Amino acid sequence: MGFLIRLAITAIALWITTLVVPGVEVGGRTGGNTVLTLVAVALIFGVVNAVLKPVIKVVGCVFYLLTLGLFALVVNALLFLLTDWIARHLDLPFRVDGFWAAFWGAIVMAVASWLISVVVPDSLEDR
Repeated sequence: MGFLIRLAITAIALWITTLVVPGVEVGGRTGGNTVLTLVAVALIFGVVNAVLKPVIKVVGCVFYLLTLGLFALVVNALLFLLTDWIARHLDLPFRVDGFWAAFWGAIVMAVASWLISVVVPDSLEDR
């Protein structure tokens, strides 16, 4: 149950990102297609973060230390671009127009996910 709640939180944060950040777009012929695209991209984003982010943190720990953690913003933007690349290869109507859109999109995604997680009770996420 916690996985589905986390997936829904990520999909909602992604939807908010598409509304706020120019250059991050999700398409669909109908509202249902858009929701399914958001869920699919949220799943891709979650898998990319779960698999690659720990490896990047270990390999790039020197950069994290030298930049006092600001390197994480670049890493998040690159992971967001990777999500776009995977979505394009799966023919999902999700587009990120360049590094800066990915940079701001990753920041908005992180803040929106955090805010939604604050609102969602921990008892729902832990189940």
